[in-house]
Amino acid sequence: MPRLLIVHHTPSPATHALLLAVQEGATDPALASEVEVVLRPALTASPVDVLEADGYLLGTPANLGYVSGALKHFFDQVYYPCLDATVGRPFGAWIHAGSDATGALRAIATITTGLRWREAQAPVVVTGEPKADDLAACRELGAAVGAGLLL
Repeated sequence: MPRLLIVHHTPSPATHALLLAVQEGATDPALASEVEVVLRPALTASPVDVLEADGYLLGTPANLGYVSGALKHFFDQVYYPCLDATVGRPFGAWIHAGSDATGALRAIATITTGLRWREAQAPVVVTGEPKADDLAACRELGAAVGAGLLL
């Protein structure tokens, strides 16, 4: 059974709401018996978690124009141990921003390009308080990346 690893840093109610929507999409009943979903906070996710997964969902706030320190720490911990073993694996990302997510998007693109991961779905960027369509986009992100592991 393919494994989907959700790595997140969700310190605010807004980022947590987005995480719940992503998780809801990834654990949709149509996928539940087909894809194992593993949820890890960015500060505790390990190289073993990454190596054991077949795809990834990454969630972060945009802090001072960059990904959260916790998500950066995650990437720092897994980069070299996972570099050659995870080439081509699919990922998706969601970002919550107060005003601008450009730097955070660039950081995720740069790091995942270095890891040679494959963007399976366009990132979801939410600015301000999440609305119903933002939560729906996050559910779709979770479901699409999860379903993609079955192909």
